[in-house]
Amino acid sequence: MLSKLTFILLLSSLLAGLSLADENSTNDSKLNFSDLVASLTTKKFDEKEVIIKNIQQSGHKRSLTILSKLLDGKLYYKKDDKLIVIANIQNKTASIINASSGEPLGDIAKKKLKKVGINNKLRRALNSSIAQLSLADSNPKVRKSAAVEMFKNMDDETSEILEQRLGVEKDKNVISALQTAIYINQLNAPVHEEKIIAIEALSDSLYPEVRVALKELEKNLSGNTQTLKSQSLLKSTRTSLTKIESRVGIYKQIENIFFGVSLGSVLLLIAVGLAITFGVMGVINMAHGEMLMLGAYTTYIIQLVLPNHIEYSILISIPTAFIFTGLVGIGIERGIIRFLYGRPLETLLATFGISLILQQAVRTLISPQNRAVSTPDWLSGSLEINPALSLTYNRLYIIIFALIVLAGLMLLLNKSRFGLQVRAVTQNRSMAKAMGIRTDWVDAFTFGLGSGIAGIAGVALSQLTNVGPNLGQTYIIDSFMVVVFGGVGNLWGTLFGAMTLGIANKYLEPFSGAVLAKIIVLVFIILFIQKRPRGMFALKGRSVDS
Repeated sequence: MLSKLTFILLLSSLLAGLSLADENSTNDSKLNFSDLVASLTTKKFDEKEVIIKNIQQSGHKRSLTILSKLLDGKLYYKKDDKLIVIANIQNKTASIINASSGEPLGDIAKKKLKKVGINNKLRRALNSSIAQLSLADSNPKVRKSAAVEMFKNMDDETSEILEQRLGVEKDKNVISALQTAIYINQLNAPVHEEKIIAIEALSDSLYPEVRVALKELEKNLSGNTQTLKSQSLLKSTRTSLTKIESRVGIYKQIENIFFGVSLGSVLLLIAVGLAITFGVMGVINMAHGEMLMLGAYTTYIIQLVLPNHIEYSILISIPTAFIFTGLVGIGIERGIIRFLYGRPLETLLATFGISLILQQAVRTLISPQNRAVSTPDWLSGSLEINPALSLTYNRLYIIIFALIVLAGLMLLLNKSRFGLQVRAVTQNRSMAKAMGIRTDWVDAFTFGLGSGIAGIAGVALSQLTNVGPNLGQTYIIDSFMVVVFGGVGNLWGTLFGAMTLGIANKYLEPFSGAVLAKIIVLVFIILFIQKRPRGMFALKGRSVDS
């Protein structure tokens, strides 16, 4: 006599197939799908495997969600009525959703739920079912990801599924991924000619899984070269691997340059403000790094105030950080630095003391621990050029942002009245003062401008690293090196110096480590300024001439 559960399975299998053809039995299909999902409470793994297959073939819109949650270990059932739910557990409470309908059911005590268990065999079955459902998705990116996911677990059955999909697929990227998966499986084919075709076809692929499969094949062939066929296969495999690794090496260099330019963009944002204050006033501002830190904390606080608007928090943080750190900079200049002009040692010590005070203030008022700043969705992810080269959006936006800030600053200095006064004070302070320019206010606003730009650099940096009281100290020495190397007060020189140091650091780090790379760069700059004391692009002006 068939058990009730077996009867449900057979009935649901039959109706799952019929439901695809019978559009008039919508209510019955929903009812059967719910019963099918409810049968996952069985403790027998063999029955669960049949249920998983039936859920996959049901054609129901929630099939993929249920199977994915089952694989992720988030599928539970209520102990009292055996209802299958998707649970998001936090501490002793769980927010639950009806797995079949997607209806929210509120919160429930964790102890009233029991997880739907799976084993390794079911995980493989789930991966296969999820992949097949994903391959039928309307989004080409989802279909491609599903095909790539199959690279690691290819067998003849999976290959057959992919070949069927290949017959109806229209997107060229998905077709390429499907063909790659089929060729990976073909590496294990018993026929010599099929293996040769697969090896040669895979020589154009940059997927890491392809290299792994070819290296595994090379390893197996290396111990068995008695026959001509084995020697031919080994030679073809090594030729393909050499071709692939050569192309991967080229893209690795491009990736290093990209990371170097992104690091250079951060240094540019930090150093460009320093270049202005150093160039106009000749002040060695050791508290410049703390302006960067305050800008990063501004982003953190705005996200705390607007937790439901993370997407817009960065856009709000940029002007807020600029104004806040700019006012702090003006306050420092008016309160302390203006009394120390002409005394560089005292100015250096005073600004160093200010930096310590600002760090301690943040430790006391916020926390001595580092804080994470959330990244908006539009800054997350990466632009995939090919399987060997992806450019992360946050670094890409920072490069663009740094260039926009540099262009805006150049316009301000070259096309505005304030910029004219700044240039006049930079080139000859005495003459500018004699012409009626209030040099003291030019100093104050220039210091505020430099501090404000450091603040928005902190906003950008918060998207790359955690925010902490010592954040500014990490970059202050690098930014001084950029200014000295590029030329004090010269924005083009700052751009050149930032990009050069950023790329040099990224190329040296793999060989020497991060610390030794900085030491090598520092030694290079010390030697460089012995030959060119005014930097790469020297600017003529009061501070330089003096």
